[in-house]
Amino acid sequence: MFLDMSSGTANGSSMELGECIQNTGFHEDDKTEDAVSGDEENRTSTVRMSPGREEDTYTQIKPYAGMPKEVLLLYSVQARYRLPREILFWLTIVCTLALVALTITVIVMSPRCLSWWQSSPVYQIYPRSFKDSDSDGIGDLKGILDKLDHFQYLNIKAIWISPFYKSPMKDFGYDVEDFRDIDPLFGSMQDFDDLLAAMHDKGLKLIMDFIPNHTSDTHQWFNLSSSGHAQYKDYYIWANCNTTHAPNNWVSVFGNSSWTYVEERQQCYYHQFLKEQPDLNFRNPHVQREMTEIVRFWLEKGVDGFRMDAVKHILEAKHLRDEPQVDPQQDPDTIDTEFELHHDYTTTQLGLHDILQAWRGEMDVYSREPGRYRFMVAESYDYEETDKTMMYYGTPYVKESDFPFNFYLMDLPTNLTGTGAQGLVNLWMANMPVGKWPNWVVGNHDKPRISSSVGQEYIKVINMLLLTLPGTPTTYYGEEIGMVNINVTIDEIQDPFGKFNPNASRDPQRSPMQWSDGPNAGFSDANHTWLPLHPHHTTVNVEAQQKDSGSVLSQYRALSLLRQAQLPLHRGWMCYIWSDADVFAFLREIDGLDKAFLVVLNFGADSVINLSAITELPEQLTLHMSTNQENYGMPVIKSSIATARGEGLLLEYSTHMRFNPGHASQCFVSEKACYLGALDILYKC
Repeated sequence: MFLDMSSGTANGSSMELGECIQNTGFHEDDKTEDAVSGDEENRTSTVRMSPGREEDTYTQIKPYAGMPKEVLLLYSVQARYRLPREILFWLTIVCTLALVALTITVIVMSPRCLSWWQSSPVYQIYPRSFKDSDSDGIGDLKGILDKLDHFQYLNIKAIWISPFYKSPMKDFGYDVEDFRDIDPLFGSMQDFDDLLAAMHDKGLKLIMDFIPNHTSDTHQWFNLSSSGHAQYKDYYIWANCNTTHAPNNWVSVFGNSSWTYVEERQQCYYHQFLKEQPDLNFRNPHVQREMTEIVRFWLEKGVDGFRMDAVKHILEAKHLRDEPQVDPQQDPDTIDTEFELHHDYTTTQLGLHDILQAWRGEMDVYSREPGRYRFMVAESYDYEETDKTMMYYGTPYVKESDFPFNFYLMDLPTNLTGTGAQGLVNLWMANMPVGKWPNWVVGNHDKPRISSSVGQEYIKVINMLLLTLPGTPTTYYGEEIGMVNINVTIDEIQDPFGKFNPNASRDPQRSPMQWSDGPNAGFSDANHTWLPLHPHHTTVNVEAQQKDSGSVLSQYRALSLLRQAQLPLHRGWMCYIWSDADVFAFLREIDGLDKAFLVVLNFGADSVINLSAITELPEQLTLHMSTNQENYGMPVIKSSIATARGEGLLLEYSTHMRFNPGHASQCFVSEKACYLGALDILYKC
């Protein structure tokens, strides 16, 4: 090999590669003949580089390692190289566009994901009675912290805690002295912060009681208002009166006149509950702003939602006229209970929903944080006036509460039949606005325990009803183990309502939680608890029932887990298919999914029902769960479905036929969705 340098670099240079370069690995085709120079036989070429001279060209066309870009470009324009590149390019573009289109379609067609308050039962804690950590016989916040694992065991994510604000405890926390402080009976603000942080660490949500209607008479606002302070004089509802004549005939929920005279001010103030609970004047914009600031205070703390207490009482008619009597012939001087008057001027007044919608707006601001939706539930006993209750859902254009509490199942004790149970369920479902989310309650701190009202043999079937109906069930502490009311003597009464009327005391349903068969049922190490324990706590307790797969607790847990795991149970159709004096039965199904469930609940005597007329049901079903443990796994024929008194069956079946398309009047769904098995996704349909 040799190099011949013929000129200097200043005027350009010519360099000739005198020895041939062999490229034995390349075989060119006929199309490149015009670019080839040299002997085809030797398959060689010569490269000449003469910078600045246009006539010098590349005659080497066989690819080789380290070839210059000019050679590479020469090959890149050939069809056999260009076409694959273009095909790959456009294929990439098409695939990308298809993927983007598919993603948009999935997003648009996917139903809204269920929020935490929809996917989990809500568990109500009455803090005085849940767990005592400091041995004073009264439950507290640290006690709740100690028992957070109980909720994870039950697969419960949402916990509502009754009031723990600073309070003189005339109504056990519903008379608030300071909305921004914790009563020392329950702990400190640091205890609250620790509890909230621990709950969030475990994936639990905290719902607080918010009590907007009234304060305690020891609240600073009321003291200033009573003295006639210019800023606070209209924070409460005052009217001219004297010690013997009230402004009108309005009666307190707890009985007797709802007006109390204050000598210092020479006027009466209005209270819909105890005289120690004066009503705030929400027609005063300063009051509305103050209460909104309190909502913000707790939202800033990180609470996940509010139960809005006694909302129908928030506003009263400004004219203060007498309310009409239920019995016009009754002597007006003998009226002393709320049920003797029509509450046309003291409940559900114009402007009430504007206030609630404003609070909902505040909560929506804090809900913008991803994964931190703030929940709102309205509490209002409207009895047979279902239309008033449904108004708390809001309108199609203005959002209000996520749902108002549904108390109609509390009437089960007086409707304990299959037909009666269906009627109570339908009372809500038939009146609920389209697309809204239902909920179910059978007990709370104001009503007798359901086990005592209907009998302990029905507690399992009632829990099955709650956890298989569409919507959110609410469980009052102790219902998951079947706790019953305690007996309270007149001397032991703590409830102010009970002191006015011992027969109406709410103490029996507020007894301490039964954790074990140990001293004080594991609730407290104190010598004396604030209310007596039920004698059966030695057998009816959490510790014992965790070891028994057939217990009330174990079945509650199994149903809670199943509700979350099975699409038809937590967001599918609910269709009535049977009701009689003993049995209430309904289907849970979702379009597109072969699996469905039949729920058969016995609220009467032993019964056998024949569902042969339901052509959408297969002849044989599988018993997924029974409240009578010995029946698990047994095959069931639809023409002869037997249930014992108080038994509930959860039957699973597979079919391509759906019941809901042909029976629209019997079926309900909050948000319709269909299942696509090929992709294992839900879509709007």
